[in-house]
Amino acid sequence: MELQPGREAVVRVAVATLWTSPEAVRPVDRPALTAGADIPAWVSGLNTDQQVGDCVLSQLLLGERVLVSELRPDGWARVVAVEQPAAKLDPLGYPGWLSADQLTAVDPATRTDTDHPLVVDATVTGLHAEPGGPVVLPGVVVGTRLLPAGPARDGWRPVHVPGRAAPLWLLDNHLVPAPAATPPAEQALAVAQRLLDVVYIWGGLSAHGIDCSGLVHLAWRRFGVLLPRDADDQAVATTPLALGAERPGDLYFFARPGRKIHHIGIVTATPGDDGQRRMLHACYRRRRVIEEPLPADRTATLVGAHRV
Repeated sequence: MELQPGREAVVRVAVATLWTSPEAVRPVDRPALTAGADIPAWVSGLNTDQQVGDCVLSQLLLGERVLVSELRPDGWARVVAVEQPAAKLDPLGYPGWLSADQLTAVDPATRTDTDHPLVVDATVTGLHAEPGGPVVLPGVVVGTRLLPAGPARDGWRPVHVPGRAAPLWLLDNHLVPAPAATPPAEQALAVAQRLLDVVYIWGGLSAHGIDCSGLVHLAWRRFGVLLPRDADDQAVATTPLALGAERPGDLYFFARPGRKIHHIGIVTATPGDDGQRRMLHACYRRRRVIEEPLPADRTATLVGAHRV
């Protein structure tokens, strides 16, 4: 089937990047635009200024659903990422532009929502042509959902992959069953802690590069909890706490006076008797994911603690 406006499609690459517009794309972004979407090569080619360019809106993982709203002759698709809530932008999800080569059409007659999905729990893994064989789809990241294509064999599991007729294989211990219930917040924190030192990329949503709200979204997505994509929307979707009542895995939100929320971090320790707080966050200033005590200037913009 071909992509069609008004129909759903799914991502067929490990990580696809959602852009503000085709015209906003820079020459340095070329590796992220290919049919293979080499995100590690793209990230490694960015300088510190390019890492925070506002041409990137978000990223989508292998198998993630979108609603196609427009197709251009030059190979671009305007889509809504329906698994990334963004109520202030579109009630259906996060809107933006993708390379159409990174999508494959969905036949509604073959939807398999009743299957029991598996979730990638390895921070980064690859899909193989056969058990122990060559990697044909590298860079698949934690939180990616895949449908099983049969039982495990000799430590390997076959999975259905969008856009491919034959199943691909990955190590069975890189997969877990999709959770049936919301986990304790500490489990989401543990996923986020595995991304320490990952490069900060504005709009990033993977273990190759990530931003502050992307870190929170991805950590909870691993457990099937679809929080909104942006920090201000994440504040609306979570439950406020009295400052001092926060526990590891809760969320800190930050805003300057009179401005909307601009930053989010994950609580890593119960506040001390001296009021000292700690958090894990993708830090714009340091250009990486770090865990640290809140410095005075950060504390000055702390506007609340919330719980998922």
